[in-house]
Amino acid sequence: MTQYPMTARGAEMLREELNQLKSVERPKIIASIAEAREHGDLKENAEYHAAREQQSFCEGRIQDIEGKLSNAQIIDVTKMPNNGKVIFGATVTILNVDNDKETTYRIVGDDEADIKQNLISVNSPIARGLIGKELDDMVNIQTPAGTVEYEIIEVEYI
Repeated sequence: MTQYPMTARGAEMLREELNQLKSVERPKIIASIAEAREHGDLKENAEYHAAREQQSFCEGRIQDIEGKLSNAQIIDVTKMPNNGKVIFGATVTILNVDNDKETTYRIVGDDEADIKQNLISVNSPIARGLIGKELDDMVNIQTPAGTVEYEIIEVEYI
């Protein structure tokens, strides 16, 4: 089986969602189905069909999360010595050489990526270009707008 990298924080968030689905959402949906059954004919009962659809979604999400957690390779960078090298889980501050714009990204697993929070997937073009490089390195990254040159100005393992 293929293992997928995941930060400790990402694994904890998935565990919390799994717990919420199993202990809160699932019982609520079961109660909705039971209540809808009491209303009579199931063929024309919209509440029943909606509750069953919600149950299907919930069970699918539970299976999805359990699968991800079972195949996760959890990496906690806070326990590694910082040698200035960009690795999975590192927080990297880069400087766009062309326009002097500074940006900070955290390299995370595919399921954790959220560009609005500056969390980029390890498989994104920027992360692939940064991984393995070191502090003060110049990096050329191919973007849809063309090649952009960045300088790595800070690498943190937080």
